[in-house]
Amino acid sequence: MSDGEKEKLKLLGKHQDDLKVISAYLQDSIITVRDIIFLEKNKIFIMMVNRFMWEDIEKGIHRSPKRIRCAIRFEGILKVRSKNINQKNKHKNLEFLAIDANETLKENYEINFLFAGDSVITLISEYIEVVLNDLGNSWNVKHTPKHKI
Repeated sequence: MSDGEKEKLKLLGKHQDDLKVISAYLQDSIITVRDIIFLEKNKIFIMMVNRFMWEDIEKGIHRSPKRIRCAIRFEGILKVRSKNINQKNKHKNLEFLAIDANETLKENYEINFLFAGDSVITLISEYIEVVLNDLGNSWNVKHTPKHKI
């Protein structure tokens, strides 16, 4: 197994607690509007993101900061809404902050992707089933995202 393959992350989520873990791994990802798709007939929502590899920093590995292409696929999606996202601007980048999920009164789930600038994508889902899968090789980036506490 090469170093590149060891770095790749693959996570499966079936519960709200799993979404918290996935949210942490996706923090500071950059998503381009054109890389978001809802396959309504298949009830599948997919996002391709440039994920910041926080796990290197968490482990205290002193390598240069990296990003990797990552696919996130949700199944059982009934409806998708967005707020403050111009879907005609296909080249617009969104900065991912967090995932927030709640069970609704109809026993579905409302899964919110929160982005900088008060942008939100909301999924209405029959159940929680998500796969996060790193793709290809990582690449070095100049900056590590900084957060004011």
